[in-house]
Amino acid sequence: MGRRGTVAVLFHHRWAVPILAELHRRQGERFACLAHRFGVSRETLSQTLTYLIRKGWVRRNPGYGHPLRPEYVLTSKGESFGPDCVRLDDAIRDRGHADVGLRKWTMPLIYAIADEHEPARFSILLNALKVLTPRALSDGLKRMEGAGLVKREVTEGFPPSTRYTLTPLGRRYVPLIGRLAKLIE
Repeated sequence: MGRRGTVAVLFHHRWAVPILAELHRRQGERFACLAHRFGVSRETLSQTLTYLIRKGWVRRNPGYGHPLRPEYVLTSKGESFGPDCVRLDDAIRDRGHADVGLRKWTMPLIYAIADEHEPARFSILLNALKVLTPRALSDGLKRMEGAGLVKREVTEGFPPSTRYTLTPLGRRYVPLIGRLAKLIE
């Protein structure tokens, strides 16, 4: 699958990394507390938790039953990269990028752009993340540019082409994403 694919798998659900981080921080949590903390619908949270359980990163707490015991906890596999989810989640929030940074494609796009040895063209990025639609890529790049994570450059010539590079701010996330990708690969 490669590291790009691994990053896309991790961020397949927008709330996966924040939930993994929160489960690590609190050594587990109840469903209602997670829904309230993140302000997500029950359906969205349920889908994300089901996904994380299928990946083998989260499990239902076998000792659940007491009102104060968490319903969901990290598995040993999830615990192995829980601290790195916390670091990435904290970095996104501390830098004021929660709105764009927690979107489904932002971190995989940052990682794909960083992986290119020269400014990345739209078609290269689309090909790098095969499950990404052109519209999702375009929207993601616009949001990232607006947040100061990506620089867009239109080259002269015929036909003109657009290339994307990470700003220094965007580059700050690459080591965090890379470490996560390496741990879950």
